[in-house]
Amino acid sequence: MREPVHFVPIVTTVVAIAFSLVVYRRYRERQSGPHLLWWSIGLLLYGVGTGTEAATTLFGWNQGVFRAWYIAGALLGGAPLAQGTVYLLFSRRAADRMAVALLAVVAVAALCVLLTPINYGLVESHRLSGRVMEWQWVRAFSPFINLYAAIFLIGGAVLSAVRFSRKRGTYHRMVGNIMIATGALLPGIGGTATRFGHVEVLYVTELAGLMLIWMGYRWNVRTPVARRAARGAAITAAPEAT
Repeated sequence: MREPVHFVPIVTTVVAIAFSLVVYRRYRERQSGPHLLWWSIGLLLYGVGTGTEAATTLFGWNQGVFRAWYIAGALLGGAPLAQGTVYLLFSRRAADRMAVALLAVVAVAALCVLLTPINYGLVESHRLSGRVMEWQWVRAFSPFINLYAAIFLIGGAVLSAVRFSRKRGTYHRMVGNIMIATGALLPGIGGTATRFGHVEVLYVTELAGLMLIWMGYRWNVRTPVARRAARGAAITAAPEAT
């Protein structure tokens, strides 16, 4: 039976795609490194995952949609976002090697998801769950991949918050990174709930987490008040100097 909470992924998908386009546009404008590209890809995949949830709500359970949901959501829901942070924390060479290792593990896990038989006796018409996979050992991949995501996405945001808290001029980035860390934590809580059959918790935490991450991103890229004031003063003084 469909309930209002089952329609939440539709909203999450729209927000994720819009956020992905914002980050990708910044990547094209700044050309400042691969981290923004990884983040935009991660947000797009986040939207793919919630999009499969939305499709299931609207049109019912489908085998292809389920497999796409597990790959995009359980395996790639946070890993590309974390890999973007890796490029900020490590040298380019080290980050490239970690990216190759991550993609290799995800590729093996995704292949297993594509090949596993489905237990149709456990399928629910408008609800997705990993319990329907005959090869339940395949679900062991996601905790390892999500641990990688948690360490670098959440850990990286916390580390950045601590660093930025030491300077008054970067206080806004401390606030932004706290929001990002909190937002990244929420889908993980929802993912744990799905293992106990509470998929609806994931739907809510996905949207709440994404909104917090976007708010944190906005705080990180905003121009501090003092800097804006200085820039405004400089612009005002320019005509007088001439």
